[in-house]
Amino acid sequence: MNLSALNTTALAMVAPGKGILAADESTGTIRKRFDAIHVESTEQSRRDYREMLFRSEGMASISGVILYDETIRQEAADGTPLVELIKRAGSIPGIKVDEGTQPLPACPGESVTVGLDRLADRLQAYYALGARFAKWRAVIEIDKDTLPSMTAVHVNAHALGRYAALCQAAGLVPIVEPEVLMDGDHTVDRCFDVSRRVLNEVFGELRLQRVALEGMILKPNMVVSGQKCPEQADVAEVAEKTIRLLKECVPTAVPGIAFLSGGQTEAQATAHLDAMNRRDPLPWKLTFSYGRALQAAPQRAWSGKAENASAGQRAFTHRARMNAKASLGQWTPALEHEAA
Repeated sequence: MNLSALNTTALAMVAPGKGILAADESTGTIRKRFDAIHVESTEQSRRDYREMLFRSEGMASISGVILYDETIRQEAADGTPLVELIKRAGSIPGIKVDEGTQPLPACPGESVTVGLDRLADRLQAYYALGARFAKWRAVIEIDKDTLPSMTAVHVNAHALGRYAALCQAAGLVPIVEPEVLMDGDHTVDRCFDVSRRVLNEVFGELRLQRVALEGMILKPNMVVSGQKCPEQADVAEVAEKTIRLLKECVPTAVPGIAFLSGGQTEAQATAHLDAMNRRDPLPWKLTFSYGRALQAAPQRAWSGKAENASAGQRAFTHRARMNAKASLGQWTPALEHEAA
């Protein structure tokens, strides 16, 4: 393991004024996104859509791109590998390596992320294809009083630790993503308590498995109210509680924290990130690693039509710039009108 190289990559992934594009939707997930805009999901349509993003001016605000297995092997319409387009834009190619979730039979309603089998071999292959970081998502179900179980928290944290150790051995920076879901009617305080339990377990596993914290990125959820909770925390409370969580749980050796959007609206994801970055200086860089919060607008603008590619690129560039501003604590609602 070359810790210096891993640390250099990790710092580049959280460079000031930039964030990570999560373009790693599985074939099933992107089909749902395309269904919503009435576009048939084919290998070519998926390629065309992602090529549109990677050739946009918005890539100037993107430090890294998380890819899916299909995408990292694809070529643009002119034969240029998509990985090469990302590099030309000054971004770092990355790869999603988990293989989804499976139910935990002893824990009804809960799951564990799988994909550790043969992961070492897959990581070597992805490195050869140009990836320099990877991502693994652990899904933590939550409710008002019983979920998650300690069993589910432990097995997911253990898998995250094993994945991270294998990544670093292969020369890839691991993005460690423990996501406490925002579905349900739990309060913001319940989200805080569960997120703290999860992060403490995750960092315990990372230490046990000798993961170099200087060569990783944390991708956590923000501390928010459940979507069905009648009392929704405002932007200031989300920022305050999320920062308090990080101060309690995240070692200062971690170079940066790239938040997931987790079902927040585009405006919410940007406003929350901005509010956190307007507070007192922190030992970590705080930025974004958004999927839907970056892509929903360009998908609507593009709608699968070649003649709409420029409109799709403008929409993506706008959202990327807004979140880049938020990563510096320089976003304001008035900036949202600049695209018009």
